[in-house]
Amino acid sequence: MTARPLGLAPSTPTGAALAERFLRIRRRTLELAARLSPEDTVVQSMPDASPTKWHLAHTTWFFEQFILGRDDAYRSPNPEWHFLFNSYYQSVGPMHARPQRGMLTRPTLDEVLSYRARIDDAIAGLIVRGGDDALPTLVELGVQHEQQHQELLLTDIKHAFAQNPLQPAYAPDGPRALPVAAPALRFIPFDEGVVSVGFEGDGFHFDNEGPRHRTYRQAGSIANRPVTNAEYRAFIDDGGYRTPTLWLSDGWATVQGEHWARPLYWDEALETEFTLQGRRAIDPHAPVTHISYFEADAFARWAGARLPTEVEWETMAAGLPVRGNLQDSGVFQPRASSFETELGQVYGDCWEWTMSPYVSYPGFRPLDGALGEYNGKFMNGQWILRGGSCATPADHVRATYRNFFPPHARWQFSGLRLGNDR
Repeated sequence: MTARPLGLAPSTPTGAALAERFLRIRRRTLELAARLSPEDTVVQSMPDASPTKWHLAHTTWFFEQFILGRDDAYRSPNPEWHFLFNSYYQSVGPMHARPQRGMLTRPTLDEVLSYRARIDDAIAGLIVRGGDDALPTLVELGVQHEQQHQELLLTDIKHAFAQNPLQPAYAPDGPRALPVAAPALRFIPFDEGVVSVGFEGDGFHFDNEGPRHRTYRQAGSIANRPVTNAEYRAFIDDGGYRTPTLWLSDGWATVQGEHWARPLYWDEALETEFTLQGRRAIDPHAPVTHISYFEADAFARWAGARLPTEVEWETMAAGLPVRGNLQDSGVFQPRASSFETELGQVYGDCWEWTMSPYVSYPGFRPLDGALGEYNGKFMNGQWILRGGSCATPADHVRATYRNFFPPHARWQFSGLRLGNDR
């Protein structure tokens, strides 16, 4: 195998530096889980979410399966766990049904933590000893996969805690957002023409971020910041959830069937929202989050605008540094922000829905083997989000990163930024 099957550049750390990165990110997952009781780690609040214990085990299984398992002489000490903690890799074997992950009271949390420690030692030792050219690439993919599950761990436990009448706080002692007024909303124009999008250069990228290619961008504009809670409240007060002409057909059916009338986690009075720090007053200046693609699209239509395309988002964000209210801040909640750049809050706070369906770029080829199931097979019925959220690690996102979810999903920190044709 070559050293770059996943788009990893030759500048990727190797040896001791890669082992340190691997162990640091693995420890970070344990730090996030350490706030939880053993009972907390088992609960599964809906089929789309997974228990914390399952996240801890599945990310470990990933390293065991795709790195240690490459050695024909390797024998797993718990081969029966392969069935429990495989997620969706059909080519490597069957798996436990996703909606029933909360039934897995065994293995215990202590056994899963011991499993993590054993695999961590094995992977770190393998990195230091050195392997074939593919090893750094596979370790980095596993690390990036781990960071995706760090975000899922936070959003999944938030959903679980919100179902509890006691509404426990995940991080009651977390730093509070300072009161800041959102800058006035304005639109930044861009010209029409041929542009290039997709990843190029050094560093890791997922296969769905490439290949870099040229495409045509119509002239238009994009908002300088995400839509705020106050602006979304105006949509609600104006009957947005009661006006069928604002909604896509499937969106209106979902609103009716699910009885949606506000973002997930807002109370009926539209005064408070459930957060990872407990129930808090809604900050009118903070970006609205926990809305679906259907809601984002309806709001944009109500506002006389539209959602941006992912090409518009990426070309306007290109070159901006990755900084903002990301997981590293420890706030775990979107917050209002002042900014010096023309385009603000590009990274962090909330993932931003775009109007672009999740499809392949021209020339895309999935990876060979089981890892080809990582991204490519989900290019159906999902929509692209950009930018990262308050639960996303800062060193995990970039302008070309393509997140994707089905249009009804709203338990993620998902919001929107407006686009326009003028």
